Amino acid sequence: MGVEVVSGGVVEAVAPAKEVSAKAEAVAVAPGAAAVAKNTSFREESNRLGDLKDGERKALAEFRAKVEEAIVEGKLFDLEDSTAATSSSKVKVEKKKKEKKEGKKKKEKAAEEKKAEEEVKVEEAAATEEKKTEEEPKKEVEAVEEKKAEEAKEVEATEEKKEEAEPAEEKKQEEEAATAEDAGEAEKADTAAVVVDKDVALWGVPLLPSKGDEATDVVLLKFLRARDFKAGAAFEMLRRTLRWRREWKSLAATAAADDDDAVPEGACRLDGADREGHPVCYNALGVFADDTVYKAALGDDEGKARFLRWRVRAMESHVAELDFAPGGVASLLQVTDLRNSPGPARKDFRVAIRQVVDLFQDNYPELVARNILINVPFSYYAFSTLFYPFLTQRTKSKFVVARPSKVTETLLKYIPIEAIPVKYGGLKRDGDTEFSAEDAEITEVVVKASSTETIEIEATEGDTTLTWDLTVLGWEVSYKEEFVPSDEGSYTIVVSKGRKMGATEEAVRNSFRAGEPGKVVITVENATRGKKKVLFRHKANSSSAKKC
Repeated sequence: MGVEVVSGGVVEAVAPAKEVSAKAEAVAVAPGAAAVAKNTSFREESNRLGDLKDGERKALAEFRAKVEEAIVEGKLFDLEDSTAATSSSKVKVEKKKKEKKEGKKKKEKAAEEKKAEEEVKVEEAAATEEKKTEEEPKKEVEAVEEKKAEEAKEVEATEEKKEEAEPAEEKKQEEEAATAEDAGEAEKADTAAVVVDKDVALWGVPLLPSKGDEATDVVLLKFLRARDFKAGAAFEMLRRTLRWRREWKSLAATAAADDDDAVPEGACRLDGADREGHPVCYNALGVFADDTVYKAALGDDEGKARFLRWRVRAMESHVAELDFAPGGVASLLQVTDLRNSPGPARKDFRVAIRQVVDLFQDNYPELVARNILINVPFSYYAFSTLFYPFLTQRTKSKFVVARPSKVTETLLKYIPIEAIPVKYGGLKRDGDTEFSAEDAEITEVVVKASSTETIEIEATEGDTTLTWDLTVLGWEVSYKEEFVPSDEGSYTIVVSKGRKMGATEEAVRNSFRAGEPGKVVITVENATRGKKKVLFRHKANSSSAKKC
């Protein structure tokens, strides 16, 4: 059995073009059936120490030292305790400052009242003296007045000294109180950190560098890359992630039993792998178009919390599929389908998506190799402005956007056609028993603008069942299938009438049982001004082969 591509009346033999992985050698393909081009720009940084630059290697060594010291001294989670202690200390100091300010105001008021009373007494004394000394010489009167003025100045000077001394004394007392508070909190923290857990791990990987697990460096590199190889920032990020996971575990332990039913099955699932071996996670946001689903998942605070728990558990199960060994597949490819998804006007939906994006960016660094958004409506561009400012530049660089007419073509750059689900123009069907990635080779045929190509699948003997899968990138072509017997006296049989295929058509799967030798002829007519790519696979099962 063989396959032929007929172009312009000339029959050319075509060797099947097998999809190749990163480790396999390319398969030569005859003219008319070029191998599917991969996206050569899709490359992650290496996790092998030997591939790191000098600056990166130095940052990793510094990060390792910080983690080692924090774990050995039992201070990996100190950030939480010290933050709480500092906050509490500041509150107490502020309270004391407030109380002392109020006391100061009271003292100032009392001093002013006392000063006023003394001034009144001085005036009264002056009046009495004036009466007694009306007849005395002028010089004596002036002497008395000078003496009174000096006494008043002495009173004012005494009051000013008191006022100046009070703030200095209060400041000293505040500093002593703050120092005592901080010392007390530090003593409590030191007392609490008595347990040293050297088995602390993240995603199943031990974090203590001295244990010698090669996967430890791979995990630490993810935090370093997320913080541009700044060891201090990466260390704080790791601490916050570990603290969040500790809080999350306690929250998940009290989760309701129906959390897994928060969103319909298939809304988020792993399905196959890309060309580099990354597990592919498909997210179908269109499920939220159903009002019942929307209200159950996002209608109230309880539903939103349940939705977030569901999404985190899904992410955890996906991460469990990764291999953190050097050279292993340590990240996912994420495909998000926006077809029929709620628009940006739905506030609850926007908030939920923002929460998920923020949470994953902060606590699952570098675990997504690429984010592909497909079936993107025009409203997406307005929607994206709401959360794009909160993404790091590195995260933004991983986004790929595809309009409905470019879905299959875009996915094909990253995922083999046999691994792309049929609803996205690929050949992968759930529970498929006819084809597998191992036993079916993929052939590509290019149909030039305003031309026609035919694909012929031979049945070399009678009683043979021919089965085929076929898709055209972007479709918009005319398509028909016929069986032409080898015996010129036999009639041609129409397997599938000619029809116009729209841009979003799914892949065609069909089969034909040939009672005599012949061939199935598939005709693809391209009336557009651009070329089209046809990808197909086929197999033949003869009755004689079954009997053997």
